[in-house]
Amino acid sequence: MKRHIPNIITCCNLISGCIATYFAFFGIFEIALVMIVVGAVFDFFDGMTARLLHVSSPIGKELDSLADNITFGFAPSAIVFTFLVPYNELLPFLVFIMAAFSALRLAKFNLDERQTTSFIGLPTPANALFWASLIAGAGDWMKSIPFINANMNVILLFMVFVSCYLLIAEIPMFALKFKTWSFKGNEVKYIFLLTCIPLLLIFNISGFAAIIAWYVILSIITNKLLPHHQ
Repeated sequence: MKRHIPNIITCCNLISGCIATYFAFFGIFEIALVMIVVGAVFDFFDGMTARLLHVSSPIGKELDSLADNITFGFAPSAIVFTFLVPYNELLPFLVFIMAAFSALRLAKFNLDERQTTSFIGLPTPANALFWASLIAGAGDWMKSIPFINANMNVILLFMVFVSCYLLIAEIPMFALKFKTWSFKGNEVKYIFLLTCIPLLLIFNISGFAAIIAWYVILSIITNKLLPHHQ
């Protein structure tokens, strides 16, 4: 029985993504965001459970990627699509390229042995959290700015293409995994965690989008200045 437990948790991730997609298509972005976060929690525990129970399997790995693409690829694409539909009937369909690039990112991750202690490219959960929190938290604000509202399709589609590039880019990005709790050797991680607090206080829900953007920027800076930290 225990060999099925990680796969059950993975399926809960997939179901969370399906529910998030449902609410996304109805424009209830806050609940869609919550379900993406719930999916991320399941995604964290399925791998941990498999390692603790020593029941990792090839089918679990494939199932995990499928679930992740629903929750962190298709669901955020549905959020952006629904948000943009009032502005244009055809262009919003382009956002589903993000689901395709998320699948490509996940496939690369499965085969890339370099990504054990850090990431190469933006992780799909981070990308999904960026889009879900941006639309749920700052959607009304973006609509209230005349320039952004008048060019919403162009602005968001450009951002989608950038995020697609970041998903598969050969850019090392740090992971929040601590071998020790000392500040030395973990400077970047502690700086990141400490700066997350004011971002959330200032921007509320959309603060998560700001955090992901800061994560990407800090990873690039760290890679350029302190490549040995990656």
